[in-house]
Amino acid sequence: MQKLEIYQSLWGMELRSPTLNERTHDECFSMVSEAGFDGMCIDFGADEINEFEKLRSYFGEYNLGCMVNAFPYKLDDLRPILQLAKDFNACVTNVIGGVMPVAYSAAVPVLYRWMEDAKDVGMPLLFETHRDSTLNDLFYTLQVVDAMPELRLCADLSHFVINREFRSPIPAVDQAYIDRIMERSDCFQGRIANREQIQIQINFPQHHEWVEIFRDWWKKGMRRWRQRNTANATLVFLCELGPPPYAMTDANGVELSNRWDEALQIKAWAERIWAELDIEDLRMAEHNGQ
Repeated sequence: MQKLEIYQSLWGMELRSPTLNERTHDECFSMVSEAGFDGMCIDFGADEINEFEKLRSYFGEYNLGCMVNAFPYKLDDLRPILQLAKDFNACVTNVIGGVMPVAYSAAVPVLYRWMEDAKDVGMPLLFETHRDSTLNDLFYTLQVVDAMPELRLCADLSHFVINREFRSPIPAVDQAYIDRIMERSDCFQGRIANREQIQIQINFPQHHEWVEIFRDWWKKGMRRWRQRNTANATLVFLCELGPPPYAMTDANGVELSNRWDEALQIKAWAERIWAELDIEDLRMAEHNGQ
């Protein structure tokens, strides 16, 4: 039976507050475990491996799976990150590449090299749709995926919304572009943007239309994933609401909303969407059986 697992970002647990002390790793992992998340995602580059090696025991202690967001800035950077991810028994390594050729055709050999590294290490690999990275913008990414049928994505659609300044309602041509991205995506990230802000407060009434757009995208993306994957496959959904300056603040540097509560709300939305798709599949099976 296909399964949904929901992870929380360790980066997303940072407070960066002018008034509050940072949480300890124990506090972060404990909160995530007690809230019913399936795992924690850690973000690091090749020069941070020794620091992140210290986190290994937390995953076992709090019974959480591991996901790795990798930041390789040179061709040779990814392999040691992949090895640490393998040692951590990570479910997947997601690349936000710092090698950024201007021409998409020059990115193709870079991505193939990293895919070969992942194959050698034995680590599943995705590439994130992310600004200031190899897959910096929507049109560039579409050209890359057309050139690389093997490439699989981690879809953080918030970056494309702000990068392209999408309008609401989403024009048909832009929706078609997003559909092409979702068809190649094997992980989805829980952040909501609008055309001018990368991370909006999900319960502010002025943001309701964008909340509905993203929830619809996540449902479409999950449905497509379920249709093309095997009966025992697992989809990872990552809640990744970043600290300031991702999170908007007031004049005193205090956040405008509670990101932890929002992460729990997005987790509940993802679970509800998955349950709705279970019902859809059951009804379809009953219909086909009649």
